[in-house]
Amino acid sequence: MRVCILGSGLTALTLAKALVNQNIFVDLVSSNKNNKINNSRTIGISKTNFNYFNENIINIEKISWKLKKIEIYIHKNKNEKILNFENSNNQLFSIIKNYQLYEILNKKLYKNKYFKKIISKKKLIKQEKYNLIVNTDYNNAFTKKYFSKKIEKIYNSSAYTTLINHEKIPNQIAVQIFTKIGPLAFLPLSKNKTSIVYSIYNSKNIGRKKIIHLINQHNIKYKIKKIEKIENFELKSLNLRSYYHNNILAFGDLVHRIHPLAGQGFNMTIRDINLFINIIKNKIDLGLPLDSSVNYEFEKNIKHKNYIFSNSIDLVQEFFNFERKFNNNILNKSVKILGKNPFINKLFTKVADKGINF
Repeated sequence: MRVCILGSGLTALTLAKALVNQNIFVDLVSSNKNNKINNSRTIGISKTNFNYFNENIINIEKISWKLKKIEIYIHKNKNEKILNFENSNNQLFSIIKNYQLYEILNKKLYKNKYFKKIISKKKLIKQEKYNLIVNTDYNNAFTKKYFSKKIEKIYNSSAYTTLINHEKIPNQIAVQIFTKIGPLAFLPLSKNKTSIVYSIYNSKNIGRKKIIHLINQHNIKYKIKKIEKIENFELKSLNLRSYYHNNILAFGDLVHRIHPLAGQGFNMTIRDINLFINIIKNKIDLGLPLDSSVNYEFEKNIKHKNYIFSNSIDLVQEFFNFERKFNNNILNKSVKILGKNPFINKLFTKVADKGINF
């Protein structure tokens, strides 16, 4: 059995590692010899997904920083939380630098006899050569040919990312502040380093000085020593209308892309990988071939959940955007009341951890 993965980002490498762990041959086809990874970008992984990653893909304990609590604030009152998520076992989320995860996956894959990386500038590959083709590449010809129909939303916003070096503190509490111009997240990486993600409405190229000023203005607990290079990217959400064509399956950000305010993008992808691998394992156990039926089962079982989950994230974004636009206190007061309800708080925490399961 042989699977082709198109692309060379984190999604492609993670899926490749999950597949070779099942003794499936994987050809990873990329147009780039070396994939450039942004050093300021980080990903948050929920507890359930973190455990799955360690047990079924690769152990990432050494490159992760565990969070025990997430606090939500509104710009009008930095001293009063409107929401507070925490886990009794002291692990709610783990934060990892993108480039460190990329490096550890790359290193392990190159040593694996089931893995092969192919650098190719060709627009299409031979479909009949592979049982399945998984496409994670926006620029591949398959994307334009089979996966162009999607529900897309442009936020007219940009996300600015950087890392701050600061004096040592325990630093196991993430903070999200809904400011007048967009959500700002402080995501701890160690006792003296924290990742920043600031999604700013109606912005394209705000200067470094302005971003630094805004970070300092909303900083509520760090004594900052240095702010590293600031990167930015445009924000949009999308849901693909059809996940597959015959034995070709779209995957990762190609099928769902969401606003970064909840840190759920890569978590959705890990849940997708979990389902995809389980479908493949069941096929192998039953002695059935890996063919388009895998893609059919994958879409049937996950598409509606991904759509509901991604739209719920968009609803949260619009909820606080409404409050920002109309300066309405009723909304954040309502959220505060809901957050104090143990059942609602537990439900929010469970959905953020495990996604939508029904």
